[in-house]
Amino acid sequence: MKSYLFKQLRFVRNQTLSHVDGVNNESSHCIPKGFNNNIKWNLGHIYVVQENFAFRNFEDKMLIPRNFKNYFGLGTNPEHWDAAVPDIHELIQLLTNQVIRVEQTLESQLKKSFGKPYVTSTGMELTTVEEFLSFCLYHEGMHFDAIKSIKRTFEID
Repeated sequence: MKSYLFKQLRFVRNQTLSHVDGVNNESSHCIPKGFNNNIKWNLGHIYVVQENFAFRNFEDKMLIPRNFKNYFGLGTNPEHWDAAVPDIHELIQLLTNQVIRVEQTLESQLKKSFGKPYVTSTGMELTTVEEFLSFCLYHEGMHFDAIKSIKRTFEID
């Protein structure tokens, strides 16, 4: 029987992807006044963090394209991007496939412990696959809100 957690992960990801449906590559680069990042950075960051958290003990399953951590890792900023930054459509495809891979790979691993607990920047302690994936829901929700807020500025301009 599939865990409800995977249903949540698919739901949250579908919400994120439906909200960027129709956003073109040029718009995805826009950083509105008052924001530090753009839609593309938020999408890439969601992808990189979930790869790191989901496949922490399964590095052979991790799919992080070259330079993604430089573009979308913690503390990165679109102002430092070069011309090789991926297209928004590539990010959308990776995010779509990621949820499927996570479920297929980790469905029977949810209670597996990573040993030493990991403490997030917000102070949450994570030990099991299930805890890491649950935290991804919170993390993606924060960036989903940022994407929604950035998109609202397009509608005002």
